[in-house]
Amino acid sequence: MNGEVIETDLLIIGAGPTGLFAVFEAGLLKLKCHLIDALAQPGGQCSELYPKKPIYDIPGFPEVLAGDLVDNLMKQIEPFQPGFTLGERAETIEKQEDDCFIVTTSKGTQHKAKVVAIAGGLGSFEPRKPAIDNLEKYEDRGLVYMVKNPEDYRDKKVVIAGGGDSALDWTVFLADVASEVTLVHRREEFRGALDSVEKVQELVEADKVRLITPAEVMEIKGDEKVDSVIVRHNDKARRMEEIECDAFIPLFGLSPKLGPIADWGLEIEKNAIKVDNTLDYQTNIPGIYAIGDVNTYPGKLKLILCGFHEATLMCQSAYQRIFPDKRYVMKYTTVGGVSGFDGSQKIAEKAVVKKISQKEAVDE
Repeated sequence: MNGEVIETDLLIIGAGPTGLFAVFEAGLLKLKCHLIDALAQPGGQCSELYPKKPIYDIPGFPEVLAGDLVDNLMKQIEPFQPGFTLGERAETIEKQEDDCFIVTTSKGTQHKAKVVAIAGGLGSFEPRKPAIDNLEKYEDRGLVYMVKNPEDYRDKKVVIAGGGDSALDWTVFLADVASEVTLVHRREEFRGALDSVEKVQELVEADKVRLITPAEVMEIKGDEKVDSVIVRHNDKARRMEEIECDAFIPLFGLSPKLGPIADWGLEIEKNAIKVDNTLDYQTNIPGIYAIGDVNTYPGKLKLILCGFHEATLMCQSAYQRIFPDKRYVMKYTTVGGVSGFDGSQKIAEKAVVKKISQKEAVDE
């Protein structure tokens, strides 16, 4: 190994919500963490793709913006002072004689850790684009594949194409922002959550959203920017309709790729890393775990809250691997506080001792 090597207990590849929450759980165990991410800032897709998108299935938050969720997670892990290598992709991994791993990034930065947790979400990704001629001409000129700031569409006419959660969620959200919202989907049925489908139907009945199904956007018109789209109704008549709009947003999902991780000797199934979910989400290589959307196992659900659960169990297993001779006794944070590097654990322990002493005095 040449140059300085960053050493840590737990190396986390991927700084999305699951990776960030793993830092918190590891911190409670007094494990030092370092994160690698190809993006220039923490947060994964929540920061890069849809920071202003509301998320509805985080426990305790009826609604929270993706960007705010990331901010809260970053604040939650502050006491544990994790390290970050951002804007660099994890390229190679090598097992050492001392049973540690060396992970080298695309810029040559080397990291040494006793345990590696892959929390890379969908891996590297790019949006799935519709088969429309001259698509590139309109990109960032009214055509976008992800919504970063909903205010960009304030009082504008918007056409959204797609039938998944993202298309449904943004249709609901932009109904209160844009002057007109039209949702086009090639089928009568939707792939998204039933609750989101019902919300769209309610907006359609209230004349706040126009729904066109089954149909497809076939063409974009405009000289310098998007001025309108041509929609083909997939009925017997196959008639064409031109819809004026300021923005066209095709939301057909992402095309995920594991990238270099796929060459690490891990067991891969359908572009995801197979793990043992009966215990700790470890891969076929001892010491390497996979948590969050990047992994797969029977009954897997690609939800952030499931990633949080997987991160929690992974950290328990990682602790036992790093300290095989130590017995960890779980403590509830409501009693012990947050055991970080800021002394909060000692403060909490003193408070508990004081309360116990007072109780003993009363008992006597």
